[in-house]
Amino acid sequence: MLKLQDTLTVQKTEFTPSQGNTVRMYVCGPNLYGPCHVGHALSYIVFDVLRRYLTYKGYEIRHVQNFTDIEDRIIELALQEKRPIHEISEQYIQRFMTEMDGLNILRAHEYPRATAYIPRMIEIIQGLMGKGMAYEVEGEVYFRVRSFPGYGKLSKRPMDEMRTGTRVEVDPRKEDPMDFSLWKSAKEGEPAWPSPWGLGRPGWHIECSAMSLSLLGQQFDIHGGGQDVVFPHHENEIAQSEGYTGVAPVVRFWIHNGLLRLAETDDEKMTRHSGNFISIRDALAKHSPDAIRLFLLSAHYRSPRAYSEEEIENYERGADRIRNALREPASPGGAAMDVAHFQQEFEEAMDDDLNTPRAVATLFDLAREVNRGREAGGSVAPTQAMLRKLGGVLGLSFADAKAADNVAAQPFVDLLVQVRTELRQAKQFALADSIRDRLTKLGVSLEDSPQGTKWKMG
Repeated sequence: MLKLQDTLTVQKTEFTPSQGNTVRMYVCGPNLYGPCHVGHALSYIVFDVLRRYLTYKGYEIRHVQNFTDIEDRIIELALQEKRPIHEISEQYIQRFMTEMDGLNILRAHEYPRATAYIPRMIEIIQGLMGKGMAYEVEGEVYFRVRSFPGYGKLSKRPMDEMRTGTRVEVDPRKEDPMDFSLWKSAKEGEPAWPSPWGLGRPGWHIECSAMSLSLLGQQFDIHGGGQDVVFPHHENEIAQSEGYTGVAPVVRFWIHNGLLRLAETDDEKMTRHSGNFISIRDALAKHSPDAIRLFLLSAHYRSPRAYSEEEIENYERGADRIRNALREPASPGGAAMDVAHFQQEFEEAMDDDLNTPRAVATLFDLAREVNRGREAGGSVAPTQAMLRKLGGVLGLSFADAKAADNVAAQPFVDLLVQVRTELRQAKQFALADSIRDRLTKLGVSLEDSPQGTKWKMG
């Protein structure tokens, strides 16, 4: 049986879905104020592997991942660049989807945007106020933390020892310094929505409660994210959701991945606002998706990690060994090798709270077995099939490193295609044809249709 370590209980517990054979999983998505970095990739790869392994074990998955498209930093950027928030959000959503595809991360079944759930947020806030768990002051609404007896159970922080943390506002109007914002009153130049308390916008934490409860119900199986959002974000989410519904636990397994640092000497995690990060686009421009995945999966998902170009290059060579084991033709004759024990080793590793380092080691053992079998003149087809099957569970594509070049080139090709479209609309057909001819020489083919222009490499 698969055992997962639940952050709430700090225990490895056998995993079974709460409803039939369907696993309902919510993963905290990106805040859309800038490009995602490799630290984000670590988290999304971990939950991609969890989803793939659950599918491998025969479960149906309903995977929801949100987009935070209204939040303080997006508003700050919109004011700086004098652009609407929806334009900024759309820009980074498109980039995010391209980069997730580039990393061979399966797309979630639903990507709710926070701004589409504001009526639901207002409904939840009203319900909390009706229970005496929230209060309004001058158009601001706060959650009354001491009204929720279990507050602190996820982060293991006693109430009286807690201090205000990231995104917990210091406001003298609060009844208690630990009370957190559910609704913020409108400020000049900021986007705002009507509410019973006047124009305003939601606080950050209420967004995920509204989306998860709406799409997955009052109790669901897995909630994922990085260890940096255990407190205050997920702690507040528990208080809101369980306080509103009266159903506990709202989440049966809280799964949190360790954080990625830029270097071994860094004390802080990668963050966009401090600038100490490697963007996913830059990483994919240098390395294949398989090498990046092998590097990130070579440590246990709950462990902290430092980014290392040298290690990724080592895993690039390792990925080549796996590709070569699959690429070379299978021996036509000889006895087939017994590979069942490799599958057993792989499953034992993954069942033990997703022990991907052991699982990765099993893949390399399989690749060596292919080579030994080929030298001995045996049939390696079963071993190759097993290697491909188990590698697929870890999300390996077995594609050449050139695949990364396509991802890195995509935004530039998109731009050229857009320019060509505008030239055609302006009836400057000679210039438009010139762009098409140059792209064709670079191996990019275009397909025009009434719905627009699509392109592909090769």
